[in-house]
Amino acid sequence: MKRSVLTRYRVMAYVTGVLLILLTLGVIAKYVLDINGAAAFVEIVGIAHGWLYIVYLVFAFDLGSKARYPVMRQLWVLLAGTIPTAAFFVERRVSRELEAKVADPAPVAAKV
Repeated sequence: MKRSVLTRYRVMAYVTGVLLILLTLGVIAKYVLDINGAAAFVEIVGIAHGWLYIVYLVFAFDLGSKARYPVMRQLWVLLAGTIPTAAFFVERRVSRELEAKVADPAPVAAKV
């Protein structure tokens, strides 16, 4: 598996996680604290998170299929972008696990 597959997943996991935390804080500000301007913030961040979550799904599915994850594990990775802060923990665990698989093998000497 190429390192770029893991890197794309990691970037999107962080982006999706940060946007989801911002969206959660915005919803709290809008509905609980009744802060002016929170509605516009929630709308903008919600749309951004929605579109970028689709990109996250594509990259996470690509990673899971190349890592040959079982279906339940793949679902957990895919759903991590919908639970605030879960994307960070799942990303860290996946990255540690797959570092050995993406390590570049040592070059093999050619026989002459």
